[in-house]
Amino acid sequence: MDVSSRVLSELASREAALDAQIEAARAQAKQTVDAAEAQAAGIVRDAEAQVKALQAAHEQKLSAEMQSIRDAARAQAGEQAQATRTRAGDKLGQAVETIMRAVLP
Repeated sequence: MDVSSRVLSELASREAALDAQIEAARAQAKQTVDAAEAQAAGIVRDAEAQVKALQAAHEQKLSAEMQSIRDAARAQAGEQAQATRTRAGDKLGQAVETIMRAVLP
């Protein structure tokens, strides 16, 4: 083998080694990207689950607050109805008394 053949052979060998290193680096980069994508997907899933949990908690709190408001309104309406009945009874009593005074001497 002459010198130029050996140089070409050495260059071809180095090129093959570099190609192998490049392919190994590509494979490693792909694995790294795949792992990062999987991790990102997991983070997204966790975040979505947390959002759903927060929404459920918020809806539950809102529902409890609405029920509390309804209960308070119901109690207030009952009190107002009772006060109205009491006033109506008082007015009826006054009307009866006025009629009795007018009828009886």
